[in-house]
Amino acid sequence: MPLRRLPCPARATPPKSRALSTAAAHHPFAETPRRPSAAGAATPLADLRARLLAGLPVSPAAFSAAVASSSPDALPALHGLAVASGLHAFAPVTNSLVARYAKAGSFPAAARVFATARERDTSSYNTILSAIPDPEDALAFAARVLRSGEVRPDAVTFTVALSIAAGWSGPGFVEQLHALASRAGIAADVFVCNALVTAYSRCGSFDAARKVFDEMPARDRVSWNAMLCGLAQDGDCPAEVIRVFLWMLKDGGARPDRISVCSVIPACGGVGKLELGRQIHGFAVKLGVEGQVSIGNVLVAMYYKCCTPGCARKLFEFMGKRDVISWTTMISMDGNDTVALFNGMRRDEVAPNEVTFVAMLSAMPGDCPAREGQMIHAVCLKTGASDKAAAANSLITMYAKLRRMDDARMIFDLMPHPDIIAWNALISGYAQNEKCEDALEIFSSMVKSIKPNETTFASVLSAVTSVQTVSMAYGQMYHCQTLKLGLGTSEYVSGALIDLYAKRGSLEESWKAFGETVHRSLIAWTAIISANSKHGNYDAVISLFNDMARSGVAPDGVVLLAVLTACRYSGFVSLGKEIFDTMAAKHGADMWPEHYACVVDMLGRAGRLEEAEELMLGMPSGPSVSALQSLLGACRIHGNTDVGERVAGVLTETEPTESGAYVLLSNIYAEKGDWGAVARVRRQMRERGVQKEVGFSWVDAGGAGDSLHLHKFSSDDTSHPQTEEIYRVVEGLGWEMKFLKNSLQVEMGCLV
Repeated sequence: MPLRRLPCPARATPPKSRALSTAAAHHPFAETPRRPSAAGAATPLADLRARLLAGLPVSPAAFSAAVASSSPDALPALHGLAVASGLHAFAPVTNSLVARYAKAGSFPAAARVFATARERDTSSYNTILSAIPDPEDALAFAARVLRSGEVRPDAVTFTVALSIAAGWSGPGFVEQLHALASRAGIAADVFVCNALVTAYSRCGSFDAARKVFDEMPARDRVSWNAMLCGLAQDGDCPAEVIRVFLWMLKDGGARPDRISVCSVIPACGGVGKLELGRQIHGFAVKLGVEGQVSIGNVLVAMYYKCCTPGCARKLFEFMGKRDVISWTTMISMDGNDTVALFNGMRRDEVAPNEVTFVAMLSAMPGDCPAREGQMIHAVCLKTGASDKAAAANSLITMYAKLRRMDDARMIFDLMPHPDIIAWNALISGYAQNEKCEDALEIFSSMVKSIKPNETTFASVLSAVTSVQTVSMAYGQMYHCQTLKLGLGTSEYVSGALIDLYAKRGSLEESWKAFGETVHRSLIAWTAIISANSKHGNYDAVISLFNDMARSGVAPDGVVLLAVLTACRYSGFVSLGKEIFDTMAAKHGADMWPEHYACVVDMLGRAGRLEEAEELMLGMPSGPSVSALQSLLGACRIHGNTDVGERVAGVLTETEPTESGAYVLLSNIYAEKGDWGAVARVRRQMRERGVQKEVGFSWVDAGGAGDSLHLHKFSSDDTSHPQTEEIYRVVEGLGWEMKFLKNSLQVEMGCLV
């Protein structure tokens, strides 16, 4: 029954504390049912009954100890014995019965004992408060007791109430308990302070938790661990976790233990402090806790996050015991050996859980064989994990990465009640696989049953952006819907809108979307910098890059590529070279083949062909096709046949059927007047069956119904039904351009 309705009878006058005689209660004891026990095995119940029948005194403390050590089956008999002997009139006896009933899972019986108790003390209320299974009922009971003044609360009362409030209420209730503890004069008690730090941390009030922690007159190990765990669980302040841990070591009042080390090691991985992580690893060895599974798990994750996978794998292999968290950590970190690790987990007889499957499906690379993905799907079905929403959503994402959207759709259709994550995964999968019509169809179905969020609109806008044949009207329609739902200022939606408008030629609308972004994160900065770079607004790119640096947002590889592109086309060679040389040291960004190709092209355009060739040959993974093409294009601009021949030779060996290298080399020879070499290149193309690829363009006529597709055309195209009219208009435009050109020449001649 709900505890908030428990009767609180008036306090009965407690009997005098004395040992009870059994003479007057002989018959009730004799009639108490006896439970069979093994021969020669004495039980607390048998001992108590024997003492009472022999007329020996039994104190409330002894009876309480017997209750605490008894089996759940003996509780009713002990309860009856307490009533028959009159010991139930003492608070310690009823408290022990309440606690034992609750521990045995019989809360109704515990509640009855509490409600009928003749004497209650503070411990009685603490015992029943900690026994109430429903946190809401427990908090209501605590509020009523504290408000009514039925009992004077102690440190245990507040500790229990705060532990319940930490997970089931907001900071308001915790603040009220804090105020009551201060009024009771026990807010400085170390146990209460520890509970306050934990409760405030779990409610997200880290400033309040830190204030309580800083004002504690004395701190024990639990105090430090409460603060460390609270900061670690927040996840946004790893540097603060490290600072508190180092303060704990310097303070010397409490020696760190396994929980302390478990809290600080992930923080080292979060900020990439490998050396500090290794020192704490050594400290764990010194403490003798390195062999515990929890320590091994966080150390493996830390080494992976610090880009030392060899150390992580070596530590994992030397772990004496590995649990499901150990294997799941390895699987989530090492995407190349996902299936092998999963098979090793099964050989180790460790049962995977839902998180394991989610980690495995998320870590699988997009180029892995489809058979491996289907095998994991089969294991999900066998274990029943596919019935869980998180695993089903991950299966949709995995099949989307494997470009098997029919299988992804099948998973989605089998879900009884797909949540918004499932809808978003399917829409995003269609968008990534350039199946825009399917993405828009799913979106239309989704809005009929569930409200889309910012991730939904980011995915559907990306679908419109990725396929040039989709009318811009769809993007504008979705933009209107985001404004209607109040999602237009979201960083994800803003980034997608900036990209959409930029790729469809409206840089002004991109700027407007960027200006309306409230929180300018890396996504928004990347989108607007890339948009200006694509539109040739290179001065704005450099200015935006400086503004981004001043705002404290660190650039990633995409932003740096856009800035290098701006330097390439605007001729800022020195600036571009400086940014490229300091990418890793200053910005912590990985250097991609695209960055090398961009700088190679930048140097080539500036005529520094030998330097460009040297940089290209020094690429870690060897010269990329884009770098070779860039350098070959620069050779054509500057007429350098020596470098051009070397580059073209490598390029034609790498891509023997692509026409670009042959055409560029032929043009180099043609500009030099070497027609024999031109003929030789053309003959090579014919012998290898190389054909020049046809380029296509798209046009949105507008006002042509609500057709989803634009019209695609190429040079000398006659596929459009209005071809004759189109060519007449084009011819008229050509004559008009010639007329304007001649008129301008005449005006210039007159001015001279």
